Formats: sequence, C-alpha cells, structure tokens
Amino acid sequence: MATFEELLAEGRSAPVEGWDFSWFAGRATEQRPSWGYARLMGARMARADRALDLQTGGGEVLASIPRAPRTLVATEGWPPNAELARRRLAPLGGRVVEAGEDDDLPFPDGSFDLVVSRHPVTVHWSEIARVLAPGGTYLSQQVGAGSLRELIDFMMGPQPIGDARAPERARREATSAGLTVTDLRSEALRIEFFDVAAVIVFLRKVIWTVPSFTVDAYRPRLEALHTQIESTGPFVAHSQRFLIEAHKPS
Repeated sequence: MATFEELLAEGRSAPVEGWDFSWFAGRATEQRPSWGYARLMGARMARADRALDLQTGGGEVLASIPRAPRTLVATEGWPPNAELARRRLAPLGGRVVEAGEDDDLPFPDGSFDLVVSRHPVTVHWSEIARVLAPGGTYLSQQVGAGSLRELIDFMMGPQPIGDARAPERARREATSAGLTVTDLRSEALRIEFFDVAAVIVFLRKVIWTVPSFTVDAYRPRLEALHTQIESTGPFVAHSQRFLIEAHKPS
C-alpha cells in the first residue's frame, strides 16, 4: 500500500493537460450518462456542413467523430490544450481558434449549422444563437447544479447550491436568446475515488471544482480523506449532468 506521502507526490506530479482521463484507470470510476453524448454528437457532425466545438479542451471528444464536416472549427482558451487539440484535429482537417471562455466568439453571424460543447465552463447563449445559421442546431452536455457536492463539501465545508447550472435555467436562457429547446434531460452519476492521488489529480485537472485548490493549502483535508478511504473504502460522490439540444428557427 502506498503511503500518504507517496500518494501526495504522485498526485502532484501527474500531467493534467487536456481532457484525457485515462490516467484514472484503476484509481477512479464514473458512471456515464445514458444518452451517449459522443455518439449523438458524432451523428450530428456526419450530417453537418459547417460545425463548431466550443471549449474543446485537448480535442479528445471531437477527435472521436466518425466523419468530419466540410468545415470543422474548435475554440479553446488554454494554450497547452489548444496545442493538443491542433495535433488531434489535424487529421480531420479541424482548425483551432484560441478564444477564452468569457470572450465573444470570433466568427461572423450565421457561420455554422452545428455548434456543440461538452462541459462548457460558461455558456454565452446570445453568442451561440448569433453564430448559428437559421435552422442550425446546438447540442451540449453540461455539468448540472450540485455536481460533486460531496467532494466539495468535504474539502471546503458545506457550500450553497445555486441555480446557475440548473437545467431549467439553461432552457430559459436558450429561449431568451431566440432558440427553441427540443431536448433536455438530466442524470445523477456515481463517482468513486480509490485513493487520494486520484482526488488530487482530479482537482488539479477540473480546476473549478475547488477553485482555491493546491496540495499544500488542502493538505489537512487530503490527509483526512486518505484516512477515510483507508478505513471505509472508496470516496463516493455524484456528478450531475444534463443534455440540452436547441435549434435556431429557420
């Protein structure tokens, strides 16, 4: 069995660029939503002519599509991820544009007939509606309200849950931007962390979970978590996910 110090060192040193989660094999598990976002997105990409993936990360999910549209563009705001995405998407003819999560989209009105996004940090509905062509589609899997609250509360103490990421709020905001929501569904999904190194890597990678996280600042909570896992087994939390699909009227 690895000691707490060994797990701490491993968690500090693991690479966290991109959205490849293969490092977690054997260290953590997460249920997947029943709707299969990658499959749905791939089917829509196969029918699209001009498509945009927002906040693509390292392009891992987008690179899985079986057939690329004639025009394929992705945005990413973190330069290391953008470089990963360029390499991954080059075989598909994809182009990566560096744009921050809070920036307006650097594209003309009506540029795309399909816009997709998996787990966007922010969603600018008015910008999505603007760059969609009439009759175009927006498809997104998003993190719902209260996601990972068990882990967040363990690390930071009880935190309030707002409605900023509530599915019904997304519906209202999409509608206000002039889009018609045609699908909206949500699920709670079980996550298990088998050691404290997996928790550290997750919090370093998914930085908005505990925004102030560093190993040194949270060492006492990490040690308490290590002790709990050793005595009672995997730490269990639940992610909240929702799928939303919306169309711009023709």
